[in-house]
Amino acid sequence: MVRMNLNTFTRHGVFNDSSMVDLVANKLRDAELIRKSKVFPYQLLNAFIMAQDVPKKISNALQDAMEIALENVPSFGENVFILPDVSGSMGSPVTGYRGTATTSVSCHQVAALFASAVLRTTPNAEVLPFENRVCKINLNPRDSVMTNAAKLSKIGGGGTNCSAPLEQIIREGKKVDTIIYISDQESWMDENRGRYTWRNNGTSAMELFNKIRRTNKNAKCICIDITPNDSAQLKDNENILNIGGFSDKVFEVVSMFVKGGKNHWVEEIERTVEV
Repeated sequence: MVRMNLNTFTRHGVFNDSSMVDLVANKLRDAELIRKSKVFPYQLLNAFIMAQDVPKKISNALQDAMEIALENVPSFGENVFILPDVSGSMGSPVTGYRGTATTSVSCHQVAALFASAVLRTTPNAEVLPFENRVCKINLNPRDSVMTNAAKLSKIGGGGTNCSAPLEQIIREGKKVDTIIYISDQESWMDENRGRYTWRNNGTSAMELFNKIRRTNKNAKCICIDITPNDSAQLKDNENILNIGGFSDKVFEVVSMFVKGGKNHWVEEIERTVEV
């Protein structure tokens, strides 16, 4: 309730009382409450970006809470590659443009959040931001989400080439267990047979992932399409999962797929039925 009503508190003058500012800030950053509630960071990122007129103590407390919430993100194992799209279209809102319902959270910021979260639980993961090409960047696992978001937003801005990071992984002979795209999936620069439709059967990215699997037979790829439309770069199978949209639930879904592969949904349903 506190997190969701910060702007309401501001409008009604709650933060004119310095003791109330301290009370709310301390509640927001209470590590025990955050761990107990098992809150994930996306809701807190959304609150931080939406609450523009709150006192500095409140915005700092939200950032503190976000860092603590990162502890709730599961680890995705070894040899993990995070591929955040930093093309121009990623500056658009997560919800798309919906008039007064449009969110202030951009796809860039969500990609940075996801990359930061994975780095926090899997420090050896490699982050390969891409647009026309792979962009060089140094993200510190100990930096804050907003610091990494700022770094990612300063690079890129070109077109989208989903094949570029896969080409680099192959070129460098990397061992691969898990690849996670976080993108709007609008990749036309590397198109060799068009989008997936009922009439064709592949993209450059799909060909390259199949090549990676020849030497990494258990490799998995998760494609998080933040603003799902009518395109997909890799087609679902036992090693590939497409996720449309973004919420904190994404972290759990990715973890289940990494651990369970094609049977993860069946196992989840059976567990629910048993309960």
